[in-house]
Amino acid sequence: MEPKIAVIGLGYVGLPLAVALAKTHVVVGYDTSEQRVRELKEAHDRTREVDESILKNTKLQVSTDPSSMLGADIFIVTVPTPVSAGNLPDLEPLRKASEVIGELIGKGSVIVYESTVYPGVTEDFCGPILEKISGLKSGVDFFLGYSPERINPGDKIHTVDKITKVVSAQTPIVSQKLAQIYGQINNNNIFVAKSIKAAEAAKVIENTQRDINIAFMNEISLIFSKMNISIYDVLEAASTKWNFLKFTPGLVGGHCIGVDPYYLAQASKNLGYDPQMILAGRSINEAMPNELADLMTQRVGRSLRLLILGLTFKENVPDLRNTKVTSLIEALRKRGHQVDVHDPCADPKEANQFFGYDLVPVLTLDDPYDGVVGAVPHTLYCQFSTADFSRFLKPQGWVFDLKAIWRSSPPAGFNYWTL
Repeated sequence: MEPKIAVIGLGYVGLPLAVALAKTHVVVGYDTSEQRVRELKEAHDRTREVDESILKNTKLQVSTDPSSMLGADIFIVTVPTPVSAGNLPDLEPLRKASEVIGELIGKGSVIVYESTVYPGVTEDFCGPILEKISGLKSGVDFFLGYSPERINPGDKIHTVDKITKVVSAQTPIVSQKLAQIYGQINNNNIFVAKSIKAAEAAKVIENTQRDINIAFMNEISLIFSKMNISIYDVLEAASTKWNFLKFTPGLVGGHCIGVDPYYLAQASKNLGYDPQMILAGRSINEAMPNELADLMTQRVGRSLRLLILGLTFKENVPDLRNTKVTSLIEALRKRGHQVDVHDPCADPKEANQFFGYDLVPVLTLDDPYDGVVGAVPHTLYCQFSTADFSRFLKPQGWVFDLKAIWRSSPPAGFNYWTL
């Protein structure tokens, strides 16, 4: 008999996983957001990860009632793991999820965590909470597992059913059980890690590695800008070598790459080791909005009325969590620029609620801008032609192309700048 599965957290990670598992198992999806659950019941996914047609036909049950998970054999936790204002790991979502699950588990239950953490959190932080609430013994009465999520928001190629899934557990038998369950959704493309801590570590270094590589790109782009050399000219030449890693400069935000390195850094500090490279990368990337604002201001030598194109943390997704475009906007305003924002993917209500921004609804020539800043390469912006810029930008206005969106064909009749 196939086990009943409960998925806790129905965001970018939990929803696609729950829908995929529901093809072969009885699955209940639990989320604390009444709005989120209501929208999913209406077949609407605001994250745009799961299509309406799929939600209309899925057997997945969703609820805000913890009792809906009663009788589940396997609990999969996919809640966020953010950082505090001081960039310290915030394990409160994991604590709350573990407390809810602790009331529901019984002997033989398996609890799998997918949230990104530093090594030891599953067994040393979550395990004791489950034991305290349930009165059961970890590794004896119930069993812990860890399977790092690898969802890339907006990516329709590397979906949960097409990527290698890492699994781990307290015992080999439970590891194989998890391998069998996850393997049913991705054609058995499974890697069984040696331990839970190894799986936790593997996940946190995946995003830390990307953060450090992007930091290197950001730093050399600033160096080359002082030499009047385009970083993109340099990358085109360097990338002809077979083992050159193809990263590009940019704003590093979101709920993974801009957050996860702090988890590893804190774990390192707890052990008395100063993680210099990790924090150096974070420092460079956090400073990039100010550096870019300086470069743009120095280029024009005066205050401009600017339109920022893009607010979400990456292209073609509606997610505004930890977007660094907000830092760029504030940096530009501190330097005397007037700034408006447009984004076809962001929810205007969320932009106002989170940041106090009133998104420009339509790009028109009624009140043209002195300059435009390409901050996020949404597909809509990538398709812009000179005629499109002429609809909202003054003649000889500035086009600041932070992501080299229009580098191959700069709009005619405007001042164009990129790194």
